[in-house]
Amino acid sequence: MDGPEPGEPLLQSVPRPSRRRTTLILLATILALMGAASAGYYFAMRPVTLKIAVGPQAGDDYKLIQALAQVFARERNAVRLRPVVTDGPAASAVALKSGTVDLAVIRGDLPVPKAAQSVAVLHKNVAVLWAPGNPDTKGKRKARKTPGIAGITDLAGKRVGVVGRTEANAGLLNVILQQYGVDPAKVQTSAVPVAEVAEAVRNGKVDALLAAGPLNSKIIGEALAATAHTGREPVFLAIESAEALAANHPSYEAASIPAGAFGGAPVRPDTDIKTVSFSHYIVAREGASDTTIAAFTEQLFTARQIVMAEVPLAAKIETPDTDKDAVIPVQPGAAAYVDGEERSFLDRYSDLIWFSLMGLSLMGSAGAWFASYLRKDERNSTASQRQRLLDMLATARRCSSSEDLDAMQTEADAILRDTLNAYENGVIDSAALTAFSIALEQFHNAVADRKLLLAETSPLPPVRGVRPQAV
Repeated sequence: MDGPEPGEPLLQSVPRPSRRRTTLILLATILALMGAASAGYYFAMRPVTLKIAVGPQAGDDYKLIQALAQVFARERNAVRLRPVVTDGPAASAVALKSGTVDLAVIRGDLPVPKAAQSVAVLHKNVAVLWAPGNPDTKGKRKARKTPGIAGITDLAGKRVGVVGRTEANAGLLNVILQQYGVDPAKVQTSAVPVAEVAEAVRNGKVDALLAAGPLNSKIIGEALAATAHTGREPVFLAIESAEALAANHPSYEAASIPAGAFGGAPVRPDTDIKTVSFSHYIVAREGASDTTIAAFTEQLFTARQIVMAEVPLAAKIETPDTDKDAVIPVQPGAAAYVDGEERSFLDRYSDLIWFSLMGLSLMGSAGAWFASYLRKDERNSTASQRQRLLDMLATARRCSSSEDLDAMQTEADAILRDTLNAYENGVIDSAALTAFSIALEQFHNAVADRKLLLAETSPLPPVRGVRPQAV
């Protein structure tokens, strides 16, 4: 019978698939996808820090903003604040105009940068005008009004002390005087620190005083108390033309000081006093992210309840005017929050999520194709091994040596092991494994049949010591 060709190796070395390389590449692809997803989540959810100009450092506005910044950080909010100290609202407006800050606390009655958009009303200030009344004699209250000052028109030729160090309040006084036809040049003004109010009243350095701030302002309360402690009860000067003044100057509003707003006698007003008010705003620079400002506005009004215990001024925070004719146009993100049109997380990031999922899907498909491409050699190797098995099947049916059959059986066992590994690693599918099983079964049958045939046709070995008989 025919056997293998001389010199033909019965055992052929078949390269084993490089599963380690494929596994490492797949692992690297998965880690890259996870890293991309993590990076996208980090950049979408990382806190945003907004720089806000506010001043002066000793003022109530700075204390309020500082308290809000601490709450934002403690609550781990999405938006954080970094206060930038300035000399006052005017300097804060300049900082916003220059683009060095994202937000600023400004006064509505001062020049507002064109790029400013309102986010919230931090608080409203009222103008308080009063004159020291006649001194008390023997503890009895005398005439309420000081001689020569019955109203604002009587301030011509008088000396008015502007409480505080800001020059903006002097400008407010000029607006009030002009509304009443009083030439500001005929009124002598001077800045009077709160600590020097009593001395100025006692020594006759001022005939009247002006202060501006919230109704619960510490500065106004201390200035009125200092006036009363000199024995000269404050006499409040009403701004009866407040509506007309507000119509001529849109940055001001008509307001009133409620009776008893500053406590009991002798500093309380016995009746409501008409006056004007103006607002301190938190404004954002034009071009700021609407989403970020909307989140900041929501945090601001949420934190207001927390901060009020520490800084009572927080109770005065109000929503901005969203009308189109507002003095300061509202920031779109803040308007969305006020009008209840703020977009949810899915609304804001739906496009990002959709594109991320599409990108991950494409990357997954590309990874699967790449992995399939890398397994091409393994599939080819498995196909060549199956072909080798079929070749051994044909050879086994012609083989004349049991030793050669045993060698092919050993090689078939190695092919079986590699094929099962390829199936477990996903290189071949169940159909290919079934085809291989049929070929392997046929090979085993052929080897068994050939060994049986060789055993039947092999000559019997001669018996020792017995010679064949000669015929």
